[in-house]
Amino acid sequence: MRALVVDPDVEGKLRLGEAPEPEPHAGQVLVSVQHISLNYGDLRGAQARPAGFVPGWDASGVVLRAASGGGGPAVGTRVVTTMSTQAGWAERRAVDLDELAVVPGEIDLGVASTLPVAGVSALRALRRSGALLGRRVLVTGASGGVGRFAVQLAALGGAHVIASVGSVARGEGLRALGASEVVVGLDGVTSPIHVVIDSVGGSQLVKVWGLLGEGGVVQCIGTTSQEPAAFPSLVGMKRSIEAFTKGPHSGEDIAYLLSLMQAGKLQVDVGWRGSWSRIAEAGAALFGRQVAGKAVLDVD
Repeated sequence: MRALVVDPDVEGKLRLGEAPEPEPHAGQVLVSVQHISLNYGDLRGAQARPAGFVPGWDASGVVLRAASGGGGPAVGTRVVTTMSTQAGWAERRAVDLDELAVVPGEIDLGVASTLPVAGVSALRALRRSGALLGRRVLVTGASGGVGRFAVQLAALGGAHVIASVGSVARGEGLRALGASEVVVGLDGVTSPIHVVIDSVGGSQLVKVWGLLGEGGVVQCIGTTSQEPAAFPSLVGMKRSIEAFTKGPHSGEDIAYLLSLMQAGKLQVDVGWRGSWSRIAEAGAALFGRQVAGKAVLDVD
């Protein structure tokens, strides 16, 4: 079957090639993939993989073969999927039943493919941070995939949301998503901040630490700056920095996000969309901060 495979000798380290067919085991469905969603993490991680590896956490499509043990979606059902083992950027993938959700007919399958990693990461990071009603929540990298979901979900939870972006242009549209303030970097941000969803890391993470109030928490969901973070001191009032990873068993949370979309409470911004043969172009746009929201590739 065709797949996006790692090739160290091409631009972006990925190209269309051939890969073995997946072999579903009990408790898995076989999905015909129609759309894939790019995440900074799986793109960056693919560059360190061996030649021939098929990356990709997020993909949507139609069930080709139902689970042998029963209980899952029937053949022909539209689903969005994710797997920690990756291999989603191929014509077909085998998926655990608790790593997928059925996509309502009115939701575009390509748009649905953006939900698993970015949407569930934002949702789970906010849940870990406690009650949000009336609290000041700072979202760094707010114009990206996780950031845009975090802004909306925090606002839905009743928070005063401060969206931090890299430029004025990158902040466009974030107030409409629920941000109370949109800032470049940390310009004008004052203490106390109660919750931070941070995808930047580096020196900005150190500055964020200084803005936390008593009992405040930073959820570290990414390090797009690729910079080290050097803290002069961690002595002082009670506050915390927590390492974060999305974790497995995403199906129920994906279904919840789909229900918010269906109710008009969650907007998905797709800033780049095209054929999967344009993977190098899409990857360069994502790494170059040229995509507002998510990038989607159509399997054609």
